[in-house]
Amino acid sequence: MPARLARLRSPGRVLPRPRYSALIRGAAVVYVVDRVPERLKAAEGCVPVDFSEGDPAQQILEMRKGDGVMASIDAVGYQAQSGSDGEEQPNAVLEGCIAVTNPTGKIGAPGLYVPSDPGAHDAHAREGRITLSFGTFFEKGLSIGTGQANVKAYNRYLRDLIVAGQATPSLIVSNKVPLDEAPDAYDKFDRRVEGYTKVVLKP
Repeated sequence: MPARLARLRSPGRVLPRPRYSALIRGAAVVYVVDRVPERLKAAEGCVPVDFSEGDPAQQILEMRKGDGVMASIDAVGYQAQSGSDGEEQPNAVLEGCIAVTNPTGKIGAPGLYVPSDPGAHDAHAREGRITLSFGTFFEKGLSIGTGQANVKAYNRYLRDLIVAGQATPSLIVSNKVPLDEAPDAYDKFDRRVEGYTKVVLKP
């Protein structure tokens, strides 16, 4: 048994269900930011934050009486949106992470960013550039990790967590459809049709 898995299964370590990655890694509280009611409802065991009701970083800071968090994640990327109007704002999530993360904290950015985005609303974003509050980032002494997940480094560890009942990734799957229904499923997912939050294709 891997040492990390053994530690997770040690006596006295009780994990809430469902078992999300951040909770498995030891987070005391997890805030899930979204504006789709169905996805916020699915965040059982976490604190849902609806960004259509106001700046999510400020909402979290108010909940925590001004104290931020030690780690934040941008899992969205360059197609991030802000407010209730759904307008694309590529730097929205990273700016929120900088605002809500405490000094010396860490930001993870596995959300997709591209070298260029011809359909973007502003010239910087079209060239794959975004503006950030780097002065605040520097002053806080934050660190950031980016890039795609190194799947080969984690796949056996995650498999063992699933086998041991420590992780249940299937909880995020809303639909399983045959391959020939993929175009319709992707269209519904893109339009945020209820019931299409995570689709698995079965060839």
